[in-house]
Parts: sequence; C-alpha cells; structure tokens
Amino acid sequence: MTTFTEMALSPALQQRLTAAQFINPTPVQDKAIPPALDGRDVLATAQTGTGKTLAFLIPAIEMLQKTEPRGIQVLALVPTRELAMQVHGVFEELKGKKNKSAALVMGGTSERNQLQSIRAGARVVVATPGRLEDYMKRKLIDLKQVQILVLDEADRMMDMGFLPAIQRILRALPRDKQTLCFSATMGPQVSGIVQDCMRNLIRVEIGSILKPAEMVELQAFEVPLTGKKDALRQLLYDQEGKTLVFARTKRGTERLAKELIRDGFAAAMIHGDRTQSQRNAALAGFDAGRFKVLVATDVAARGLDVEDIAHVINFDLPAVPEDFIHRVGRTGRAGATGLATSLVSGAEVFELRNIERTLKLKIARRVFGATSKRVIPERADTLTTRTLSRMPGEIFA
Repeated sequence: MTTFTEMALSPALQQRLTAAQFINPTPVQDKAIPPALDGRDVLATAQTGTGKTLAFLIPAIEMLQKTEPRGIQVLALVPTRELAMQVHGVFEELKGKKNKSAALVMGGTSERNQLQSIRAGARVVVATPGRLEDYMKRKLIDLKQVQILVLDEADRMMDMGFLPAIQRILRALPRDKQTLCFSATMGPQVSGIVQDCMRNLIRVEIGSILKPAEMVELQAFEVPLTGKKDALRQLLYDQEGKTLVFARTKRGTERLAKELIRDGFAAAMIHGDRTQSQRNAALAGFDAGRFKVLVATDVAARGLDVEDIAHVINFDLPAVPEDFIHRVGRTGRAGATGLATSLVSGAEVFELRNIERTLKLKIARRVFGATSKRVIPERADTLTTRTLSRMPGEIFA
C-alpha cells in the first residue's frame, strides 16, 4: 500500500495520522498492520528505525475505538525508559479525544502519577518489565482484561535479563489475547517466548535484521589508546550536525562527557545511573540542538527517537556484536544518510573483525588525520594546533 488511507482504518484515525504527517507506511507497517487489524498474532523483525512503533499502535488504537472500556486492554512491554516515553508520546498524539491517556509504568519517575493514571481508567499501559512486575507483586495493577500484548524490542529485553520477569507477566495475562512481537534481531530466547505465547502467527521480515540500513556509511580508524580522545575531538570538529558517541561503561561515559565539556563542546550524557529528569533533559537538549554531542551507554542504542543524528561514533565497541546494529541504527533513519565511525585500539582490532564476521559486514578502513590540521582546543580556554597525521595508518589485514 502506498498510503495509510488505503488501509481499513477508521476515518477518525486516518485524519489523525494525516494531521501527524504519517502519510506513507514503511514496509514493516505495510506488512504488519493488516494482519494485526484482523486479530492475528504478528512476529515482525526489521532493522531499527523502520517504523515498528506505528505498526503496533495503529491496530491497538483501532481495537480501542471498536470495543467498550473494561480495564487495561493493551499492554506494551519495552526494554528502556526512553523507548517507553517514545511509545507513550506517539500514542498520545494519535489516540484522539475519546481515549484516555496511556499509563506510563517505569522506574525513575513518580509512582503516584503512574498509579493515578491506572486508577483513572487507562486502557493502555506502556511499561518496562521490572516496574510492572513490582506493581503486580503489590497487587496494584490488574491485567486480566488485556486483549493486545505488545513486545517491543523483544531481543533487547532478553539481553537486559528481563526474560524471567516477562515469563511471569505472561502467566498473568489471558490466554486468548493477541500478541504483536517486534524485534530487530531474533535470538533463541525470543524464539522461546514466541512459541510460548503466539499462535497462528504471521511472520514479517523486512530486509536483513543483522545489517545496518543501506544509507549508513560504515568506517573504522585504528588509533593508539592514548590517542582515542584526540581522534574523537577531531571527528567532532570535522563533522557537522548532531553526533551520538557510545562508550561501554557508565563510568567511561561520565568521564568522556565531562572531558568534552571541558574542551568546549556542547555535550550531554545518558547512562543507567542518571536520574530520569537528567536523562530527559539530556535527550531534550540533544533533540533540540542545544547539545551537539550526546555520550551514552547502550541504554541509548534502542528507543532513542532523535531526528537528524548525522554521526554515530563507537568510542568503545559494543560487548555484543548485534548491539553494533542498534547503535549505528540511530543514524540514517527514515531514508536519510548517516555516518557510523568506530575508533579501535589494540585488541579492539580483533573485536571489530569479529563484528564483521558475525554480522557479515564490510567496514571501510580509513587512515586517520593524514591531512587534517584543524585547530583543536585542549581545554575551553586554550587553543593548540595539533596535526594528527602521526597517528598510525591502516594496519588491518
């Protein structure tokens, strides 16, 4: 289908989609929405950034418009707070005046507000598994009326250790519910969940789930460990637009962001130990362009809905090869071009080769700084002209 108007949607929802400038369905939306509207279970795998959120919210909103309110009827489980807020925001934009606001159930924010939304008659709950299971144990939420279960970024929830919690949540849900499972990769734990809770399913596969979008250019530089920060700063000066920098640890993220700020960059950070208000402020500032650089752990590899990220830099390589896909998927979204750069030192050269073998990728090797003589501030109050041509060149096999 070429437009949402060709789908069997209510006129009211079609009007709201048009008002929100959702005109043409992406491939995953085109393939997943019609069977979901028919009540079928859907298992969809597609690259990150391909529009999976609308693919499950549209059928959910259609169901709500056609049925009488009776408690919580839609439960969407997601791995991170950021993704929960993204899904919640899209639902609020499309729900219409008759539907109540969704309840947002996640850590790091006020329990009182969350419980008030549930008690006020929310028909949709968007939740992270840990906080939802806590409410279930305390008998603060009733899931017996759920008609649609959404598992969004199911593989990431498994990676984060949520499998036991998800299994316990599934046992509390009605057996005859509809399940919509969306993921960027399909591991054995996800397959196990699918077998447990999905019947007569429709399988949707869009492109390769283990490859970045074609619009993302991949490159790597080998630099000495002591030269990584200089290389990062040079890249930040040479590239225009918003840049997302990934570090592996919370402490490393904190240290790197503070150093960039001291060097005069408009930078912010996000990791698991930051409060929700700090994470929200960093994301809002990055989205609005007040921060050019966002330094993050893999908490931002999924569910980060920021437009126009021009460059993703792996300051540290991910611990799991598949996370490379989710990191670089933050750029080159919705048909735009993007650049993803990896800085590797020492043994990381072999880690990068393992990523290439596992994901069947070819990452272009570049010689760093061969001609660059940009002015790079050592600190915010000091300028030094530094030539990076003395960094080692290409020594990859």
